[in-house]
Amino acid sequence: MYRILVINPGSTSTKLAIYEDDKEVLKETIRHSVDELKGFERITDQYEFRKNVILDFIKKAGYDIKSFSAIVGRGGLIRPIPSGTYEVDDLMLQELREGKYGEHASNLGALIANELAKEAGVKAYIVDPVVVDEMVDIARISGHPDFVRKSIFHALNQKAVARKAAQELEKKYEDVNLVVVHMGGGISIGAHRRGRVVDVNNALDGDGPFTPERSGTLPITQVIDLAYSGKFTFEQMRKRIKGRGGLVAYLGTNNAMEVQDRIRNGDKEAGLVYRAMAHQIAKWIGKMAMALLEGVDAIVLTGGLAYDTEFLVKWLTEMVSFIAPVLVYPGGDEESALALGVLRTLRGEEKAKRYKEVVEG
Repeated sequence: MYRILVINPGSTSTKLAIYEDDKEVLKETIRHSVDELKGFERITDQYEFRKNVILDFIKKAGYDIKSFSAIVGRGGLIRPIPSGTYEVDDLMLQELREGKYGEHASNLGALIANELAKEAGVKAYIVDPVVVDEMVDIARISGHPDFVRKSIFHALNQKAVARKAAQELEKKYEDVNLVVVHMGGGISIGAHRRGRVVDVNNALDGDGPFTPERSGTLPITQVIDLAYSGKFTFEQMRKRIKGRGGLVAYLGTNNAMEVQDRIRNGDKEAGLVYRAMAHQIAKWIGKMAMALLEGVDAIVLTGGLAYDTEFLVKWLTEMVSFIAPVLVYPGGDEESALALGVLRTLRGEEKAKRYKEVVEG
């Protein structure tokens, strides 16, 4: 039996779980108040605070740190890498401490996992961070050499549900072609061709359909005109793209459940905008279906918005089921995906990769 500690730091929470093989035996989300975090200037300054929270969780749960077979942290902002489970190494730790490729709470995952793994006498891992990049070269071409399409998406959940879908289809992930749609505050749509995400929208930086709080791909000359109109600062323009775009810009809320209630109560504008979001998602599904080149075995819907079977899932199924069958796995259980990624390596089903070896060739 393998016992795995899972560490998933978010901006205002730390999600923790303990798995024994593929069974979740304990899970807890620890919330951090604004007052608790306001004294930390950088994300990495929270290291000791978050580590102590995790040690307290382990102690209260009655586990000895040395009883764990492995410790896995949520992967942070590092260099673009292929999908997989990675051993935490010195180069990864150095880049995360420096925030070399960006500051994010998930950067703490590998840092804390490494420290606790030392105490436990085991290895620390990360699995499928957001910077997973398996795009084919042709998909990187944007239309102008000053701009390169990037792969930044919900890799952890997309890969996990893609494996689940392949299992339902009674095939291996490496033998299927899938379009996977993660729908949450951000929406990423990936073309999974035989185990590799060959094309995907940059869900973080404004590419793709609009979402509850992001504007998605906009008419570019109109964006330029607005940016140079003198009406908005740089930060205000960025907020229009990410944070104050999408549903919140049209309807004043980023809460999809509130929008659904408004539709039920006869709000025609809410119905039009929410259906337009579905329309854009469907168009991007069509794009990624084309990118697969070999046909589509299934279209997979996941993320928090996939719980909405009354409107969003129903509309999308009606729009795209002519392409392929639609499979739905609501939510995004990151802790399970992290644990299962490590379990595959512990069982010898996959070989863990070394970050330094991959990025330095």
